[in-house]
Amino acid sequence: MLPALSRVAVCGGTHGNELSGVYLVRERLKKRKKSQVMEPVAVVTVMSNPHAVQRCVRYTETDLNRCFTHAMLSLSLSEQTPYELVRSQELNSLLGPKGSAEAMDLICDLHNTTANMGLCLITYSDSDWICLHICKYLQREMATIPVRYIHYDIPWSEAYSLDSVGKHGFAMEIGPQPHGLIRANIFMAMQEAVQLLLDWVRLFNSGAQFEGGSVDVYTLVKNIDYPRDPHTHTIIAAVHPDLQDRDFCLLHPGDPMFLSFSGETLRYKGKEPLYPFFINESAYYEKAVALSLAKRRKVEIPAIRSGRM
Repeated sequence: MLPALSRVAVCGGTHGNELSGVYLVRERLKKRKKSQVMEPVAVVTVMSNPHAVQRCVRYTETDLNRCFTHAMLSLSLSEQTPYELVRSQELNSLLGPKGSAEAMDLICDLHNTTANMGLCLITYSDSDWICLHICKYLQREMATIPVRYIHYDIPWSEAYSLDSVGKHGFAMEIGPQPHGLIRANIFMAMQEAVQLLLDWVRLFNSGAQFEGGSVDVYTLVKNIDYPRDPHTHTIIAAVHPDLQDRDFCLLHPGDPMFLSFSGETLRYKGKEPLYPFFINESAYYEKAVALSLAKRRKVEIPAIRSGRM
């Protein structure tokens, strides 16, 4: 038996221009204020980066979703500290502290991507049975959008995103949606997924047993930068049309990867086929990432139930 999930956080606006999460959090806060309806599980709804949301930008000074390592959460603050570093410590106090018994049982942090990725749960564990069972449940219940599980193999202390503050957690990444606007189909998919997540938590806390099975896990292998001029470091090629929008379609050695501005096709030179994702994500130009590559493997998950609340 596993402990019940008595406290859950749903966060949006960690990146202030990813608007599905921003508006979903606003709607949740509005309904909570109007109706005062008790949810079947204690849910804390948080607008993570209100300054960035107000300006409709990813961040104001530094990327909030890179500020949750143990080292950054332990920094001394001053008047010169960037806002997002200050905010990360505020969120750690509210939802954590990270790694403590007082931390939220589950954190779902809502994000959008410009890449054609469908709905992905991104986490730091390939053996978190709670997160894997939630993914399996979403895959079964959601017919309108593909659901996948992405694993970043990073030690928990070095995990840098907001969801890592909880005992269990993931980023719920949905796309494609350009930053700074909202698409109805993407918003509705996120809204459905969050409701299904809370339904799953309610069932789990009631003592229902979830049968075992398997989930395909995509583990990040490496990031690929755009081809650049060796002297100016400016980009000299775009993602190839044959690769664009083909997230999670196997990329083989020799397949087209980039098309240079002079018309030359640049091919994938890796030694093994890998699965690309975050292809041409607009927010990652500043991070020198044109796409990420992952290995896929099937993870067997056991049947689980909670000890009830």
